Amino acid sequence: MQVTETLNEGLKRAYQITIEGAELDAAVNAKLTEAQPEIEMKGFRKGKVPMALLKKQFGPRVMGEAMQETIDGAMQKHFEDSGDRPALQPEVKMTNEDWKEGDDVTVEMSYEALPEIPDVEFKDISLEKLVVKADDADVDEALKSLAETAQEFEDKDGAAEEGDQVVIDFAGKVDGELFDGGSAEDYPLVLGSNSFIPGFEDQLIGLKAGDEKAVEVKFPEEYGAENLAGKDAVFDCTVKAVKGAVAAELNDELAKKFGAEDLEALKGQVAERLESEYSGASRAVMKRGLLDALDAKVSFELPPSLVEAEAKQIAHQLWHEENPDVHDHNHGEIEATEEHAKLGERRVRLGLLLAELGRKNEIEVSDAEFTQAIMNQARQYPGQERQFFEFVQQNQQMQQQLRAPIFEDKVVDFIFELAEVSEKEVSKDDLQKAVEALEDE
Repeated sequence: MQVTETLNEGLKRAYQITIEGAELDAAVNAKLTEAQPEIEMKGFRKGKVPMALLKKQFGPRVMGEAMQETIDGAMQKHFEDSGDRPALQPEVKMTNEDWKEGDDVTVEMSYEALPEIPDVEFKDISLEKLVVKADDADVDEALKSLAETAQEFEDKDGAAEEGDQVVIDFAGKVDGELFDGGSAEDYPLVLGSNSFIPGFEDQLIGLKAGDEKAVEVKFPEEYGAENLAGKDAVFDCTVKAVKGAVAAELNDELAKKFGAEDLEALKGQVAERLESEYSGASRAVMKRGLLDALDAKVSFELPPSLVEAEAKQIAHQLWHEENPDVHDHNHGEIEATEEHAKLGERRVRLGLLLAELGRKNEIEVSDAEFTQAIMNQARQYPGQERQFFEFVQQNQQMQQQLRAPIFEDKVVDFIFELAEVSEKEVSKDDLQKAVEALEDE
């Protein structure tokens, strides 16, 4: 087998791999000899089928396997010897299309190599960590929100308003016929909760206890039940009661509803949660500062294919954000602009840098961390957690999507430990402005 370099420009590499016909033939014979003892064929005892007949019967298939294994072996040896790491899967194609058994096989392999990543002196990087303390006003505001979520409803006189709860009997009909799941008695519905079909709750505003109303609505086109999607419906409703919202009192009883021993303990839990939220926001701001510093500090050649793919991905993502009504990919080609390419270069540069830092420092995502990530994601699919777990187990791309952000955060935390970090105490509003500035960039 011979490997000849045909291109070496920047990060682009190309090689011609020649596998001698005799080498392939030997590989085929070795495979057939290994399988011969277990092969049965009419007219021959098990293991006694002549090699010539085996070669005629199974030769073409075994030749394909031997060819693929030999090429894969040659590629693996090349990468081990050269130290190259391809940015994407190498492109491999057979060049002598008129090949016949016994001829040498000539294959062309081309790829873009990952660049050499320069070392970085992290002590030269200065970062600012914004620190926000949860003051009494923040805690009181959070407790007030908790009380509102624990609100109760009491009977009231007069017409129903948005935010009130109406207790109703209703029976829904499509084309004059009742349909499954369209009727209920004594149903408590909070007006403005948007828990019913669009337009339903609005038509109950202004009604009083004892009132009746035929609510006319149209099921959305994307409604889950196909037999109802896009259909006009009429719900005959009777208002049994109208109730106004009453916020729960801030006392020990409320605290116990949220699992705390008393109100003071609940205040402590709320303050801890708020500071955890502030810490998460502060980390995001400091991470952006680190990435900006690394982007300005480190420069190296980038694989064009990775930059192009990233720029296209960015263009595609931004297009969908600007066209939220399009949920599929049945649209024309989206051209990446110079701005997309510039952002793509930054992402590729930082991605390669963080990946190399993680590799050199043996930073890995543990099984426990990966399992926790799956569990967190699975919670978004209540009742289908098992199916989600199985989907992830069978989908390598999904596994990578879950591992990537964990790995990146571990590398970022590693750099935080080495960089010069100073703390600055700021207000909640200042932190919020810093976070909003991230979103505007």
